[in-house]
Order: sequence, then structure tokens, then C-alpha cells
Amino acid sequence: MDNAPRKAPVTLHDVAREAGVSLATASRALNGSERKVHESYRTRVVAAAARLNYTPNLSAQAVAKGGTNTVALLVADIADPYFSSIAAGVIRASEEAGLVVTMAVTERSTARELELVRALRGQRPRVMILAGSRSSTESDQDALISELQAFEATGGRVVFVSQHELPFETVAIENAEGAKQLARDLVGLGYRRFAAITGSRTLLTARDRLNGFLEGLAESDIEIPEERIVATEFTRDGGFDGATTLLEQGLDDTELIFAVSDVMAVGALSALREAGIVPGEDIAVAGFDDIPTVRDVTPPLSTVHIPLEEVGRRAIAIALSTEGDTTDTAKTTDTTTVNATVNATVNTAVKTTVVLRDSTPSR
Repeated sequence: MDNAPRKAPVTLHDVAREAGVSLATASRALNGSERKVHESYRTRVVAAAARLNYTPNLSAQAVAKGGTNTVALLVADIADPYFSSIAAGVIRASEEAGLVVTMAVTERSTARELELVRALRGQRPRVMILAGSRSSTESDQDALISELQAFEATGGRVVFVSQHELPFETVAIENAEGAKQLARDLVGLGYRRFAAITGSRTLLTARDRLNGFLEGLAESDIEIPEERIVATEFTRDGGFDGATTLLEQGLDDTELIFAVSDVMAVGALSALREAGIVPGEDIAVAGFDDIPTVRDVTPPLSTVHIPLEEVGRRAIAIALSTEGDTTDTAKTTDTTTVNATVNATVNTAVKTTVVLRDSTPSR
């Protein structure tokens, strides 16, 4: 029997002492308060908490039970119908399982995402779902992995809705294959000259969709000139700005604009109409996601359908099906083994299907 004395849990008093601040300041820095904490103090407190491996205990009952009946859902932008549709699936599946969903918005900031994960750990949810594309330049990735592995080590479950890049269960969407098939179908309708509006080249979803589309065109020996590919914000306004840039360059030789998301395509439609160009007649437009809005715009938008609510439901199903798993796959603390452990976790691929509508009539 190990007779070594048990180490007492780290308390907020310990963090305050380590950081050299008052208990009240430490509490406001870690737990949130209407009273602002000076950034230098907040930084010291957060660093001290990390050194001591302190997690705020927001519910003694949750500690006793080992967790709450809550699902923490992190999305990039709740105003984007893509994420709100996924959230609807998560909420409905959670309600059916007797769980309650709390939601937070990352605003596509990896630093904010990391802060939210740290805060949510203190609330001890049963499941944590992170929905949103990963970036190829994530400076906080190792810290995020560490936080999520610590969460799983205490019995929580983590599921990503994104690319299968990290060592956690993932609902992956066939972005590249869907875009490739869209390109094939548009070529089949007679289109040969294209332009594209994409997000940042570091955003993996935008990258995969654009690359898939280009690969589909390449099968017919068709290329999009580099100057006809505009990178902008992954939003409706970004789509508007991207189309405006293309219009300024001149679109006389372009038959179709592909936007890597529907919200960007909707923005592009608006820019074209403002310029006196009739989408679906003067130039074709296609998007990706099949959010409900695109069935009602004029003209109805051709796109790639993702069963978004099913994606949310599947994330909950994976989380609940893996509860009680005692494997070490998601608990390794050596981030150099990420590539190996990714292949050992659950990777559920969601198939996509092309939907052709009036925005891309046959030529």
C-alpha cells in the first residue's frame, strides 16, 4: 500500500498566493466578473493556475458526481446558419438523452477557443463539442490538446466537428470530395470558365473545398487562373467583397463563380445584383453547405448538401457511445504522438451530395 501523504487539491488561495495577488483578484481573473482585472494581473493569475494545474470548481455537486448533465458546444459563429443548424442537431439529440446544452462562440479565434475550453472545464460538463474548421497555423494547438486531454482524463468526452487533425473523436465532413463532385457536375452542364471566392488559405475547410473543386475541374483539363481566385473573410460580407473584387477585375470571360460556403455565395449574389448583373442569367453562382436560406434566395442556389442537423446528432451519439472508454488514446500527454493517436480515435465521415438549382442553368 502506498503510504505517501495525499496531496491536497489546489485551491484558489494557492493560485492567488502563487500569483502574488489578492483572492478577490484571482477570483475575478479566473471566474469572470463585471469588474475588469488589469491585464498584467490576469496574465499572472492564469499562468499561476496553469503551473498549479488549477481548475475552477464551480459546483460542489458536480465534483461529487464527477460531472454534470450538460453538453458544452463551441461554435465559430452562431449567426452563421451552418453552425446554428449543427447546434440544432446537438440540442435535439441532447434533449433526447436528458442533457442540457450550453453554447459559446469562438469567433474563429484559437486563443479565444482555448480560453473558453479552460473556463468550461471548470463547469465540468459531461461532453464538450468543438465545431468549426481548424487552421493550419494554430499557435495554441498543443495547449488546446493538453486541456482537452485533461478534461477526458477526468471522465469527460470530447468530439470535434471538423477535420480529423487532432487525437479526439471527430465528425469529419467530406469537403474535398463534395467540391470535386460539384465541379464535375458543373462541367457536365457545359461550364468551362470559372472564378472562385474562398476563405483564408490557412482555414482547412476553405482549403479542402477549393482544392477539391480545382481537382474536379482538372479532370477535364480546366484551370482557374490565380487572379480569379479571391481569398477573403469566411462570411457573407466576405463573399460580397470577393465578388466586388472579381467585378473590378472584369468578369467578361467568366461563366461561373464558386464560393466555398453558402453564406459567401449569398454575399456574392448581392454584389452581382448591385452591379446590374443577374445571377443565374448573366453569370452562374454555386456555393457549399445547403443551408436553408439558399432555397429561398433568387435564384435558388446550387450547392453541396451537408446533413447539418445530423452532424450535430452524430457528435452527441459518438460522445455518449464512447463514455467509459478506458483506453489511453485520448489521454496521452505527449503532443508529439498526435499523428499516431489520430488514427486510433473514432473518425466518422459525413457524406455530401451535390444539389443543382436555378443559379447554375445548363449552358
